[in-house]
Amino acid sequence: MASDLTLPDDYAALLGDLKGRIRSAQTRAALAVNRELVLLYWHIGHSILTRQAQEGWGAKVVDQLARDLKAEFPDLKGFSPRNLKYMRAFAAAWPDPEFVQQLAAQLPWFHNVALLDKLKDPAQREWYARAAIQHGWSRNVLIHQMDTRLIDRQGQATTNFDRALPAPTSELAQQLLKDPYTFDFLSLHDEALERDLERGLLAHLRDFMLELGVGFAFVGSQYHLEVGGEDFYLDLLFYHLKLRCYVVIDLKIGEFKPEYVGKMNFYLSAADDLLRHEQDAPTIGLLLCRTKNKVIAEYALRDMDKPLGVSTYVIAESLPKQFEGQLPSVEALESKLGNSKVVQNDE
Repeated sequence: MASDLTLPDDYAALLGDLKGRIRSAQTRAALAVNRELVLLYWHIGHSILTRQAQEGWGAKVVDQLARDLKAEFPDLKGFSPRNLKYMRAFAAAWPDPEFVQQLAAQLPWFHNVALLDKLKDPAQREWYARAAIQHGWSRNVLIHQMDTRLIDRQGQATTNFDRALPAPTSELAQQLLKDPYTFDFLSLHDEALERDLERGLLAHLRDFMLELGVGFAFVGSQYHLEVGGEDFYLDLLFYHLKLRCYVVIDLKIGEFKPEYVGKMNFYLSAADDLLRHEQDAPTIGLLLCRTKNKVIAEYALRDMDKPLGVSTYVIAESLPKQFEGQLPSVEALESKLGNSKVVQNDE
């Protein structure tokens, strides 16, 4: 039978508030469970290390320990010989228990396993662990960033940010740009044009935005601006949520040339006048070229007032001839994405 109960006016607001609190508590509980699990694994690993050092435990003793723990706790996973050996390696990699609590315990166990598998240098493990926590990387994203050596590429673009932007914005903007960008999801034939590069990046937009990094929101490709009664088109336009500014990307299929800077200066001035809102920071430009001479790039940027970076990119091997021409057309992509559709990168 249907209820004839009349609910108070503020019932919906109360229900919404309670749902939010419950979800928040569930999240905190899950994080607490993960933290306790990682700390437990560290203590098990530390105990094994201590016994091995003091009593000469070998692999067979660890195998027996795995069997006994599994027999005692049949409903719990994670006590295989392989995982116990990871626990031992984990304790050896992070010997300071306070450091484990503050850093490693904030990551899921299999993130920590990936760090152990991929990296031997403690400083690099710490750098990637902190980045994974800061940006909320999934395990697959963390592995991708380690495989593409993000630590060596982050902040390496040639820029004039230290002169064109106020601190600390200049430092943040510098760290957001990489050199080189790794487009391992993309391959182009030798006769490819800038339009082919743009088309390939749009066809792999999610991978492209993952490589750009956290905070980039896609605004459009071949974004139209009208200046002085003439039409101009920006290759790629993004908005960065943390910097609160537009980012114009100009794609070049070959080597960097100084004259590219003048054209980008024009684009940035137009974007500032036509797109930028009062609360927005100045528009930033990024010239993405196949190669660059760093000295020439530095000279080209020296006296430029607009914030601009120059980076290179690497792609996969040339596209086999039998696959050439099979990428979607620009028209098909733009009809799907739309020149003004915003796609936010949450990775």
